[in-house]
Amino acid sequence: MATPHIEVNDKNKFAKTVLMPGDPLRAEYIAKTYLTDVEKINSVRNMFGFTGYYKGKKVTVMGSGMGMPSIGIYSFELFNEYDVDNIIRIGSAGSYVKECKLYDVVLATSAYSESSFAKVAFGYNDNVMESNEEINKVIRESSKKLGYDLKEGRIHSSDVFYRRNGDIFEDVVNKYDTLCVEMESFALFANAKKLGKKASCILTISDSFVSNEATTSEERQTSFNKMMEIALETALSL
Repeated sequence: MATPHIEVNDKNKFAKTVLMPGDPLRAEYIAKTYLTDVEKINSVRNMFGFTGYYKGKKVTVMGSGMGMPSIGIYSFELFNEYDVDNIIRIGSAGSYVKECKLYDVVLATSAYSESSFAKVAFGYNDNVMESNEEINKVIRESSKKLGYDLKEGRIHSSDVFYRRNGDIFEDVVNKYDTLCVEMESFALFANAKKLGKKASCILTISDSFVSNEATTSEERQTSFNKMMEIALETALSL
């Protein structure tokens, strides 16, 4: 039952909850740092997937790649072919507002996008997709338990990294009340809605459109530990 993108033949190789960073090397870092009895289950296109145990709970961590087309493929196959119930995206984002500073952790309660992904895939005309409130509640509880601050609100999922018009604040921030920008969650939430599954997203601010600060690629790969720990603690209760 392997798919064109995932080489796993046994559904039981996947946990019911998958943590999904964009970067497959971040998935590897999480697996090696936090999980025990780890098995590498996917390496097709170097999109690494690992299953192991966190405090005795079976958890899978797998990369999604960059952008909605990529996470759209992987999350759909995980939900539809491998019977995964919950996906929590753990990614990086660029801050749109001064309240979200470098390394702050943001819970995406919804995602606005100009993308045609949901319309083309499923006929959804909405430009806002909601994350799952049941998972979000556990994320809030896990963050509080760990003593980590959590910002939350709507985010912007963009198809475009390099924009011709850099003045995005008036159109996106003010009109849709978005805290930050990334490139994946809208598609993940659309897949979950269509397939009757649960999805949420936790982001770490990696750069800021307000202060022009930015993290390095190495920092993005290995130092977003608060986000990772919140997601792992959340997985215990799902």
